[in-house]
Amino acid sequence: MTDCEQYTPGPASGAQVRKNGEKWTLILIRELRHSPEKVWQALTDPAHLREWAPFDADGSLGTAGTTVKLTTVAAPTPYVTETRVTRADASKVLEYNWGDHDMRWELEAFGGGTRLTLWTNIGRRFIAMGAAGWHICFDVLDHLLSGTPIGRIAGGEARKFGGWQRLNAEYAKQFGIETPNRPPQAAQKS
Repeated sequence: MTDCEQYTPGPASGAQVRKNGEKWTLILIRELRHSPEKVWQALTDPAHLREWAPFDADGSLGTAGTTVKLTTVAAPTPYVTETRVTRADASKVLEYNWGDHDMRWELEAFGGGTRLTLWTNIGRRFIAMGAAGWHICFDVLDHLLSGTPIGRIAGGEARKFGGWQRLNAEYAKQFGIETPNRPPQAAQKS
């Protein structure tokens, strides 16, 4: 297995923010060198999700109508939510809700690989943090699918990772928002 300490994320890119009333949506686009079928399996199969996603799933996300429990990883206290897959068009579109976040994954065959787009609603003050976290998750996913896994880097573990701090600042600048210079608990009290 490749040592994750040798991994350095590239610059912040492929992300945008949309606002609709009070709802903020983070949109991340990543071009992967792998087929939509291979990417779909990584998005829906619990064994694959355990290798790269910020949550574990107790069942497959690949069938509309299925109810699955998602559990956050590397968090001080695991957060378990029950989700219902609302759309699962194999190798094309996957939709479900993770906690209070609507998740929409779009897969498009592109240049011999896949253009993967994630749409997720997120609180405005967490949008740069979310972009940084998903950026790293997508890198881990790409390594996994390439056969050179580096291990999952998610949740609190991602925030301790030096590359995450840089990405958080870069995305905040791109989105025109300030990054808090306070510990997360202090930020929650304000």
